[in-house]
Amino acid sequence: MPKVSVIMGVYNTPKEYLKKAIDSIINQTFNDYEFIICDDGSTDGCFDYIKKMYGENVILICNSKNKGLTYTLNHCLSIAKGKYIARMDADDFSHCDRIEKQVKFLEENEEIGLVNCNINIFDDNGIYGERINNYIIKKEDFLKNNPIIHPAVLFKKSEIDKVSGYRDIPMTVRNEDYDLFMRMMANGTKMRTIQEKLFDFREDKESYKRRKYRYRINEFNVRKYGYKILKMYPIGYIFMLKPIIVRNDSCMFIKKD
Repeated sequence: MPKVSVIMGVYNTPKEYLKKAIDSIINQTFNDYEFIICDDGSTDGCFDYIKKMYGENVILICNSKNKGLTYTLNHCLSIAKGKYIARMDADDFSHCDRIEKQVKFLEENEEIGLVNCNINIFDDNGIYGERINNYIIKKEDFLKNNPIIHPAVLFKKSEIDKVSGYRDIPMTVRNEDYDLFMRMMANGTKMRTIQEKLFDFREDKESYKRRKYRYRINEFNVRKYGYKILKMYPIGYIFMLKPIIVRNDSCMFIKKD
């Protein structure tokens, strides 16, 4: 049985992005893993490309039609055999020692259930920023933003099983990670951030400004629910309005000179 299950969803991802993302996992210094990729009903040949190029290196599954990231990740989790779950996105990049260092951290700190890392932020023009999070992740850190980079996380499978995985409901669309991590925190999962940049996260500089209003409403509802189970009222009333009234999330990254 593998120690780590790496799970990744794919939907109509440009092949040059996909290749870089998959290669960054296959070339990890840690090799006791299974790599589960679920194609979410792509129409651009992603499934056939992965099968042809990486069929011997990955476990490739697919959804009968496009069902969204939450369903896709739960599909991956349903067959995952690892003690630990590592997330990966199809257009990002994991540094070669990312999984080795995250596993080592959890092995040396058995009371911790989830570990993240600091990240570079990049687009097609290269790295333009970084995100540095607190070493100890507390419930108060969920007030301003989600303090965890979803595709850069590694956690104990037993911890996500305790909260029955991702909630595949309308209000979690584009906010499935925020919802999951607040539920895990409320359930007692201890979380930490390795103070190294082990991951490159693709983010268009203008993406948050263009975020559709319905996803902002979803975030409002996810915050409302999460703050309730984390017992963060009355201060939560202020922060749950943020996605509706704030047009630019300037706390998402630190711009480099």
